[in-house]
Amino acid sequence: MSELDEIRKKKLEELKRQQLGALQQQDLEKAQIQQQVQQLEIIVKQAFTKEALERYGNLKAAFPERAVQVLAILANAIQSGQISKIDDNALKEFLKKLTPEKKEFNIKKV
Repeated sequence: MSELDEIRKKKLEELKRQQLGALQQQDLEKAQIQQQVQQLEIIVKQAFTKEALERYGNLKAAFPERAVQVLAILANAIQSGQISKIDDNALKEFLKKLTPEKKEFNIKKV
């Protein structure tokens, strides 16, 4: 094996190690985020009524990012004592406030 081949082999091994390290770091970060989301769910689900919990489940299935956003805000409000119980109507109103208004466009044919 020539010296150039050895250098290539070493460089390839080094790149593989770096890539593996980066993947492991990403996996660790994902696991930490999932753990934090689970902790928030534990806090918030205790305050939900049965109907609100069902609505949250639907939201989580359809829009997981929005569900995490809702969890974070509600957990903060619960921990600060602003909210104690969340029923379905309260959750609906809260979701309406978070959803930006959609603008409608009317297209007229000339």
